[in-house]
Amino acid sequence: MFENLSERLERSFKLLKGEGKITEINVAETLKDVRRALLDADVNYKVAKKFTDTVKEKALGQNVLSSVRPSQLMVKIVHDELASLMGGATADINLKGSPAVILMSGLQGSGKTTFSGKLAGMLKSKRGKNPLLAACDVYRPAAIEQLRILGGQIGIPVYSEEGNKNPVEIAQHAIAEAKKTGKDLVIVDTAGRLAVDEQMMQEIAAIKKAIHPDEILFVVDAMTGQDAVNTAKEFNDRLDFNGVVLTKLDGDTRGGAALSIRTVVDKPIKFIGTGEKMDALDLFHPERMADRILGMGDIVSLVERAQEQYDEEEAKRIQKRLAKNQFDFNDFMGQIQQIKKMGNLKDLASMIPGVSKMMKNIDVDENAFNSIEAIIQSMTPVERSNPAILNGSRRQRIANGSGTTVEEVNKLIKKFDDARKMMRMITTTSKGNKRMPVLKK
Repeated sequence: MFENLSERLERSFKLLKGEGKITEINVAETLKDVRRALLDADVNYKVAKKFTDTVKEKALGQNVLSSVRPSQLMVKIVHDELASLMGGATADINLKGSPAVILMSGLQGSGKTTFSGKLAGMLKSKRGKNPLLAACDVYRPAAIEQLRILGGQIGIPVYSEEGNKNPVEIAQHAIAEAKKTGKDLVIVDTAGRLAVDEQMMQEIAAIKKAIHPDEILFVVDAMTGQDAVNTAKEFNDRLDFNGVVLTKLDGDTRGGAALSIRTVVDKPIKFIGTGEKMDALDLFHPERMADRILGMGDIVSLVERAQEQYDEEEAKRIQKRLAKNQFDFNDFMGQIQQIKKMGNLKDLASMIPGVSKMMKNIDVDENAFNSIEAIIQSMTPVERSNPAILNGSRRQRIANGSGTTVEEVNKLIKKFDDARKMMRMITTTSKGNKRMPVLKK
């Protein structure tokens, strides 16, 4: 995400390298290139022009310190303005109702149903909510069944009415069911609709009027770029929604929607979908997104993802096993599983400053752990617990069972031994650290 924009902006800042100070001439040249980069990223033209005008005004009003190069100062100004352009501060959702009601809206194929499930799962696990999903898409084949499957995966009930084609009634009955069963949150999934379809727009307006939602979210596919912004404006004129959700930001999106939508509709981006898994959902942080656009990484989000999987008791257990040289392939497999839970590997790598640029032309195989897992799973329980007994015949059997070669098995065992030695050395020498962060099982 934003790879092309990041690269173009970096080239723009190079125009100021070697300059002793910021002048109207050199800043104009730089910002001309910045504006082109934004337009190529499918940012709204008026938004791009206003952005560069603001940056120019602030840049020319700055005194460049001797310790700060003009290009560095320009990066900071652009960073601050990018964050401001996307909303400045993180916006939360309103969950004050009893039950709180969230209404989903958006085009067909924008990912509303999947997002509804993801949001329910997030609010259940992180906010302690007790949600009910309401299946009000009565038009799309299998939409209700899709929501039921998603609800089953995260342990959240789904309210639906077989044969009822009135989404207004279904939404009202779902809220009544939530009150009766002690649910404190209802997420209403609705059918996708075009803003030009007057009948469908009247229908969602009727749902809003009937259930008085505490929060209305407009779900939009970030891959649609500037079209997403135009559609958001039309929906907002009819629904006056509270916030925007950008889905599929893990895809090859140019970023125009994320950079334009706040200015055009004056509503914050609240969530971003970063993958297909049910936990691939993040709060939208404008400052952190500005960091990533400018290639500065996002260490805060990376640490937060790791902390979500942190388990203190497990950390103590692993530390004891390392100290006694008992760390085995069962422990190793457990750590691999938790790394995978943190999300898309390339997305995680891009959060580390400087790594995103290094990995630009490198394809990260999301199945990279599969062969490692296959090798470990082909070991017997005794072999996983006692790696030292893995002789030549056992390694050949493991290779045959995992569909790999003896060379691959040997490499894994060597890397495991090296990693275990290093981890043990760190654990035993770091006397000041009484615990080592380990991911949850």
